[in-house]
Amino acid sequence: MLGLCTAAELAERGFVVTVIDPGGPNASSVAAGMLAPALESLLDELSADQAALLRRARDAWPAFAETYGLALHREGAEWRGPGAEQAVDRLRQLGFAAQPGSGGLETSEDWRIEAATALTALARVEGVTVVHAHVARIGAGAQRWRVEAEDGRLWFSPTVVLATGAATAVEGLPDPAARLVADIQPIRGQLTQVEVPAPRRVVRAPGLYVAPGHGGVVIGATMEPGRRDLEPDIDEASARVAAGLALIGADGRPGATRVGIRGASADGLPLAGPAGAAGLHLALAPRRNGWLLGPLVARTVADAIEGGDAGPDAAALDPLRFA
Repeated sequence: MLGLCTAAELAERGFVVTVIDPGGPNASSVAAGMLAPALESLLDELSADQAALLRRARDAWPAFAETYGLALHREGAEWRGPGAEQAVDRLRQLGFAAQPGSGGLETSEDWRIEAATALTALARVEGVTVVHAHVARIGAGAQRWRVEAEDGRLWFSPTVVLATGAATAVEGLPDPAARLVADIQPIRGQLTQVEVPAPRRVVRAPGLYVAPGHGGVVIGATMEPGRRDLEPDIDEASARVAAGLALIGADGRPGATRVGIRGASADGLPLAGPAGAAGLHLALAPRRNGWLLGPLVARTVADAIEGGDAGPDAAALDPLRFA
């Protein structure tokens, strides 16, 4: 998703972009599409500076959604659980609007998009060509990069943006980029589609969310660091679905459970920008805030490629902050 957002941003600026995508499910498609700076800041106990960065990422969404015809839902979110009074105070200290609500708190600050629809729209942006292939290796030449697929197809470009999620490092990737990618922690997550009348907005509780989705809701999500396996845990899914339905006071029929692997850096923020070799950039590892951070990462990477002034968040997202 960071790759498609960046591709769309670059195409909007006049670049011709080829996205090499292996296809299949990934963390971007296996997601509820939440744009949740407030509750993510609360749950992850972020600092004021980190919370402000997530808010700026959210604020980039209206223009981005309008440019690419994406539906943006701004109905807010609810938190149900203990410590609501303290949570409201904490959110207000971080600069977010929040007030006590039924069994918890309410905030207008958290929005959402429809992930599957957005992925399709971004892949169809004029100037972006999506090619289904697995990249086997990358090599640096004097003036351009050589990208080779497992089936032998080749691409040459002066600029490469590596947006491979939590995948292991591609063969031939130079240091320090190879070390940065190797240090990304995979985090396995799963969610389940459920046919049920949807609440009007996202409802969250400790270790649980219920988000409106196509044909009902999606209920998730697990966070299992260090795991890359994609087989759904049916017992875990059943427990989450039961808890989610109880949370919204509904009965529903579970559908498919989907699994995705997120990537996370050491500080939980993505790697976005130049990777230490001319023409090589990263757009990786947003932890569970991939959709929220998409437009901000895209703008940061595109600014770096164009060689313009770095944005206010470029330093915080700089891949070389760990090098």
